Amino acid sequence: MTDRTTQAEPVAQPLTESHPVPLTEPHPVPHTEAPQPAAAAAPAPRDRRVLRAVARWTAAVAVFAAVGTATAYGITGMTRTDVPGLATESDGRWDYPELTAPPLPSGSPGPLADVNAAGAHHADLRALVLPAPAGARENKALRGSDRWLPTEDYLAEYATEEDREALGQKLLDTGLRHIAARGWTAPDGTRTRIYLLQFDTAQIVEAKIAADAVEFASPVHQLRGAHEAVQDQDFPESVVVTGVARVAYTEPEPYGGEQVRQAYLSAGDVYAVIVQSRKGGVPAVPFRQTVVLQSQLLR
Repeated sequence: MTDRTTQAEPVAQPLTESHPVPLTEPHPVPHTEAPQPAAAAAPAPRDRRVLRAVARWTAAVAVFAAVGTATAYGITGMTRTDVPGLATESDGRWDYPELTAPPLPSGSPGPLADVNAAGAHHADLRALVLPAPAGARENKALRGSDRWLPTEDYLAEYATEEDREALGQKLLDTGLRHIAARGWTAPDGTRTRIYLLQFDTAQIVEAKIAADAVEFASPVHQLRGAHEAVQDQDFPESVVVTGVARVAYTEPEPYGGEQVRQAYLSAGDVYAVIVQSRKGGVPAVPFRQTVVLQSQLLR
């Protein structure tokens, strides 16, 4: 599939805590299908969890509100002159290759097509994982067998045995089909892990997986090394990809051994988990860049 270059108005949003960086759209992955808005799941039925559920979904709705109406923006390894108002020598963006959507089987609709009620990704899921940026060292342990990752390898990201068992049972009950993954270590020491989990339908992802994954202040299941996680309030809400719901978290100071940033994406029948960690702190710009580009590949 060949990319088509489109133009979008710059969106002036802060990508770092100290310098606002306007964004432009370089080469978004082309699709022609109409977006399907993500459906919100109902709160938990138990009375003692009503107040907690209200707070949780107030935050979740705020994060997902722009899905289906905003313009898609990507942040790739552009030259400095491609970004209006960017005067510093480097803002920390990684040099990703130009994204190209994998081909669909003949006659198969894209995940956002009106005729695709299940939101199915018919392209090879392994081809939808974001490629590593230039200079990164691959984490070969995430290749899996035939590039399919065993469920237990994904569950190893979580800190406690209780969480691993509970999440593993949920994945079994909801009919997880397979997991595609990729990981790498950047020259600055930032470790990235991306997991794409595919289910039978978008409804399962929205109602059974995404709906149970987030709380008001932090994810339900704690990742290894992440002692605390709060919503990334500085992630520009206008920098979204149509049809892909997103919630992002960061670990506040003090980090301890390393800082962990994490994001969760819902795109049709695929649920994506993106994790970055680094001793001394994970730079915000490449984390958000990675999240946006992975979102583009899933729409």
